[in-house]
Amino acid sequence: MSRAFSSLRRPLIGFAAVAGTAGTVVYASRRKNTHSFDTPLVSVQRDANGRIVPPTFPKIKSRAENLAELRRHGQPDGKEEYDLLIIGGGATGTGIALDAVTRGLKVALVERDDFSAGTSSKSTKLVHGGVRYLEKAVWNLDYAQLQLVMEALHERRTFLDIAPHLSHSLPILLPLEHWWQAPYMWMGTKTYDMLAGDQGLESSYYMSRSKALAKLPMLNPDKLVGALVYYDGQHNDSRMNVSLAMTASLYGATVLNHVEVTGLQKDAGGKICGATVRDVMAQVDADAGLDGHEFTVRAKGVINATGPFADAVERMDDPSRKAMIAPASGAHIVLPGSLCPSGMGMLDAATSDGRVVFVLPWQGYTLAGTTDNACEIERQPVAREQDVDFILGEVSKLLKPESVLTRADVLATWSGIRPLVKDPNAKNTESLVRSHLVTVSPSSLLTCAGGKWTTYRQMAEDAVDEAIKTFHLEPRAAETTLANISGANFPAVRSTGACITRKVVLAGSHGYSTRLSSELAESQSVDADIAHHLATNYGDRAWELLSTAPSGATRLLPSHPFTDAEVRYGVRAEAACTAADLIARRTRLAFLDVDSALLALPKVIEIMAQELGWSAARQTKEWSDTVHFLESMGLSHDQLRVSRDEVVRGEAKALTPKQKALAVGGKLNFGVGQRETSSQ
Repeated sequence: MSRAFSSLRRPLIGFAAVAGTAGTVVYASRRKNTHSFDTPLVSVQRDANGRIVPPTFPKIKSRAENLAELRRHGQPDGKEEYDLLIIGGGATGTGIALDAVTRGLKVALVERDDFSAGTSSKSTKLVHGGVRYLEKAVWNLDYAQLQLVMEALHERRTFLDIAPHLSHSLPILLPLEHWWQAPYMWMGTKTYDMLAGDQGLESSYYMSRSKALAKLPMLNPDKLVGALVYYDGQHNDSRMNVSLAMTASLYGATVLNHVEVTGLQKDAGGKICGATVRDVMAQVDADAGLDGHEFTVRAKGVINATGPFADAVERMDDPSRKAMIAPASGAHIVLPGSLCPSGMGMLDAATSDGRVVFVLPWQGYTLAGTTDNACEIERQPVAREQDVDFILGEVSKLLKPESVLTRADVLATWSGIRPLVKDPNAKNTESLVRSHLVTVSPSSLLTCAGGKWTTYRQMAEDAVDEAIKTFHLEPRAAETTLANISGANFPAVRSTGACITRKVVLAGSHGYSTRLSSELAESQSVDADIAHHLATNYGDRAWELLSTAPSGATRLLPSHPFTDAEVRYGVRAEAACTAADLIARRTRLAFLDVDSALLALPKVIEIMAQELGWSAARQTKEWSDTVHFLESMGLSHDQLRVSRDEVVRGEAKALTPKQKALAVGGKLNFGVGQRETSSQ
């Protein structure tokens, strides 16, 4: 016991120093940090009889309209030129687009795959400062690391303010196996609270053993003397990414997925003045009559925001450019919701190799991860078998012996590639700080790399600040009142020329409140679980979504709240071009249950074919391409050759017993995700 306390001396001293740095004045001045969205920014309207009048929203630009805009900015007469052309449609790129367009700049963004097709859809779904980074900062007395934590904690609050339907506060339990751990954990969680200042969430607190077991009944009671609970943010990453893209588009940006940059254009002085691009969808569907030829897009400045692929774009500028990205893979698995039935997550800070593993409720399921391994860069990474086994083993250590997990409990797996900024002195990826970097090459390619989801907004602000300076841009503040996207008479956002993205609420947020799901159920006669799902994934755009199904939304599968209306809406209003776009990033079915995604795929393709006029050949290609994509989501190898007709009939030999049950209407009991409130 004495040795245990002795080993805590350095971090306890460090925590005390951090607390002194933060200041007790900041902590004392914090407002009551509970989150309630009982009142929307824009209230629902009712007619004289008290019936809800669904709002109407401005129409999003079509893909054809966006492509036409892009082509106009490459004409030989040179009259049309963007201020900024952004390469990359992940969190960073779409964040930059929204920041720039709300400063009055003329902006285009292109993404060769889909919005959030890479790292930005494959996160741990946390919006956090990083308790492990705080611990590292304290142990190493590293002020730079501490600043990173503080920056992220302040950014965390912004997610809840600008996208409350996609983000929420999440309680996370730290199990105590020994009483001597309590002072260390308590000091750490309170320091974490303090560093957030007035941007903090709910306060951390001690929870008794009996209450911890009531919240998480599968915990092993023999390894639990009590717990501490702290709060971080959680969000729906790909839907947040799509919302950023669509909001930027509604405010005037030209935003296109499935458009690839094939080269950079330079002027006579060797400065970058645009890029050559091509429409990828023309190659995907040769019968559609699309123009797949390369064309030039002119811009005063080009921003490289391609995450793990940043070095590839850098080498378009200069083939000899040294690598700046140290890619690291992070595997995740999805488990039944019964592990976290009360909306409270867990953090295992004592894994066998020293890494932390999160066990979190998400979308009615349980998400567990992550690993951290150096890796190669690839477009569709697959979670390694040893990483899946590691996560299963570490989570099982927290549970009762009879609740130990096996591969049969795994519903989906994936691996995301983190674009860490390379430190030449680093020996392993864990020692790399997750900070971001904004650089400008001699030929004026601006690259924004590194960082993490939580700090996307700050990264975007830093990148646009640098772009304005480097490319001599002039934000058009005085003449720019942004479009009203609220669907009501909400005061229009006015550009000031400076960054205003802390206050720019995203599409779907204006009419969101905790009452929205009940209002949808009342007005549209949809099941309660569907209404809740739509409210917390689309916000007030759920009204528009349901209007695509005037005869009523129909479930894609009886065991899930996803509906045919979401497929139609994804095509019409959210730029979904492929079945993978829809099944993984507009809905999250592929991330939640890959077997169910395979079963829903025939219907998704059928509806998209109706919406987009796909030929039989294109539908066949969509089937094979999407099944291949589902392999990266954990689909077993023996199911990769299953045919579309076999799935429709439920007759495929490769189908698992669970898939067959789902195909004929069985329903799995994975629990209902709830948002936990602070009850101490």
